[in-house]
Parts: sequence; C-alpha cells; structure tokens
Amino acid sequence: MKTTLLLLSIFLISCSEKERKCQDFKTGTFEFTQEIEGKKQTSTFTRTEKLQIETFNGKTDTASVRWVNDCEFILQKLHPKTMNEKKAISMTILATDKNSYTFEYSFVGDAKKQRGVVTKK
Repeated sequence: MKTTLLLLSIFLISCSEKERKCQDFKTGTFEFTQEIEGKKQTSTFTRTEKLQIETFNGKTDTASVRWVNDCEFILQKLHPKTMNEKKAISMTILATDKNSYTFEYSFVGDAKKQRGVVTKK
C-alpha cells in the first residue's frame, strides 16, 4: 500500500511539471512589456546565439549572450555607460508556451529576482 501511494505521488508530481522548450527561444525577435512608474513600456529585441540587440524608448543597446545551459543565460552589455550597466544579468526561462516564455532575472550575485513574460514575434 505504501509503495502504491509513493508511486502515485511521484506520478502526479511529474505530470504537473510544465515542459520547457527553451531551445525554441534561444534565437529570434521578441517583445517584453513591463510597467514602469505606472506606464506600460515595451522593448523589442533580437537574439542570436551570442548577441542580443534591444531597442527601448528609441535607444538601441547590444549585449553579449552566454548560455549556461538550455534554459539559463547571462547578458552583459557591450558598451555600458554607467556602473549599473556594467553588471551582468542572469536570465532563467521558467516556463514556455507556444510563442512566449516566463523568465526570472536578476543582476548576477543579487538575491532579488524579478519575473516577466516575453513574446516571440
């Protein structure tokens, strides 16, 4: 009886875990919308295996992309203008859907993480 309950529990837990197809989002053109000071702001970016070029509020920035594994990567701005821009950003894809993914991000080494959703165009 105990073995049956254990196997049933393991089966239910494994079925509830959402499949991540991170490979589908390694490259392409994407859109990210977030609320900043009560206003929705949208940035558009194109990512290749090694670069991400983002346009936000009419300004374009380029960052290097270093994949840690299939679902995690590090962004590092190529031409930072401030000390804050010099900090690398750790990105983790948590879940994927047909044309979007949910991710968590933070400065490398920072415990404070934020989440967002990116849509593939």
